[in-house]
Amino acid sequence: MPTRSAFSAVLLLPIAVSFSLACRTPQNYLDPALPLYEGTFGAQPPSRPEIRVVTFNVEYALHVPEAIAALRSEPELRAPDLLLLQEMDAPGVEAVARALRLNYVYCPSSVHPVHKRDIGAAVLSPWPIEESAKVLLPHTSRFSGHARAAVAATVLVAGQRVRVYCLHLGTPINLGKQARLDQLEAVLADAAAHDGFVVIGGDFNSRGMAERVAKRGFEWATRDIGRTTALFSFDHILSRGFGTGRAPQTGVVRQVKGVSDHSPAWAVLSLE
Repeated sequence: MPTRSAFSAVLLLPIAVSFSLACRTPQNYLDPALPLYEGTFGAQPPSRPEIRVVTFNVEYALHVPEAIAALRSEPELRAPDLLLLQEMDAPGVEAVARALRLNYVYCPSSVHPVHKRDIGAAVLSPWPIEESAKVLLPHTSRFSGHARAAVAATVLVAGQRVRVYCLHLGTPINLGKQARLDQLEAVLADAAAHDGFVVIGGDFNSRGMAERVAKRGFEWATRDIGRTTALFSFDHILSRGFGTGRAPQTGVVRQVKGVSDHSPAWAVLSLE
């Protein structure tokens, strides 16, 4: 069992990293609409009454080939109808889309000061993406000054329009609770304008932020999946408008190694 000093080291590491970045001027993409990248490589699957949703923080897109291998080989991750990726750059998203034959929309929010590459969120799907948008999240990191943005897409899944959001909220180290709630509200406000099927997923950097979405009338498919990082349950999938006759199939694939400091989470939702 980890000692108290080990826990302290894990919790203090982000602070040390943030302070080391604080003296650098961040490059943020603050245009409310751009940049937004799109690509079409999808091979539309046959219609079915359920859809598989996967969310995966790939840690600065440093191990994209390994992520592709995991998405191909792990049964719970294979052939997703909706794939939500965080901490990605444009070449990494396109590589995943080409390899898995998916359409995509990708929205970088800033340039990472160490890795010198864009980082942001993406929605990928074998189904047609009819509409896409950038949702600029308020507040920048208190240490590094970096901004964040969610990506939204309307995907025509088996003849049904599904509004999908991939988000990556600020960390408790870099933003206070109210600021992180403000970021979440930006996504929920956009979602409120869409009837029917809605999916919100990604890295919430807090179980409590996902609970806030559930309190707004969303079904929390991944409520009981447990930790998705070494210590915390950060990565979640919530939905509105889907069938609730039985508990959704859901889980975390913790055997994925050498890809990220997060494990991918998944859920199967009923369209009926």
